[in-house]
Amino acid sequence: MRIAALLEAKGTAVATIGADATVADAVVALCRQRIGALVVSSDGRHIEGIVSERDVIRGLNDLGGAIMEQSVSSVMSTTVHTCSPDDDTDSLMSTMTEQRVRHVPVVSDGELAGIVSIGDVVKSRIDELQTDRDKLVEYINAR
Repeated sequence: MRIAALLEAKGTAVATIGADATVADAVVALCRQRIGALVVSSDGRHIEGIVSERDVIRGLNDLGGAIMEQSVSSVMSTTVHTCSPDDDTDSLMSTMTEQRVRHVPVVSDGELAGIVSIGDVVKSRIDELQTDRDKLVEYINAR
């Protein structure tokens, strides 16, 4: 399955936050939207970084509660693995596993076009397997 098909099913909305926002602002956004990562972007189109729950936890470990008043830029990951809508979910799953990332922004023509989580990839794979199973059961029952 192509990433474009996955985005058609889940939508292309991406939660973003500015690099100058506080970590406390990021925590509020993560909780309010019930997500695990925010793309750091000043304009909502270009990726400057990504901040995840893991980044916040590491900051808490290093600085304690003081991290909450720090800027998102102080905890965000600046190396962001991305994919394109034309990539397939199998290669994305491999990238996520090898790079140990759970959220991958989708970039098209140099601009943010969506985001895919490991949960999205697993759900699409389960749906594919269920479709295959249903077809096999239908075939067996037709005989």
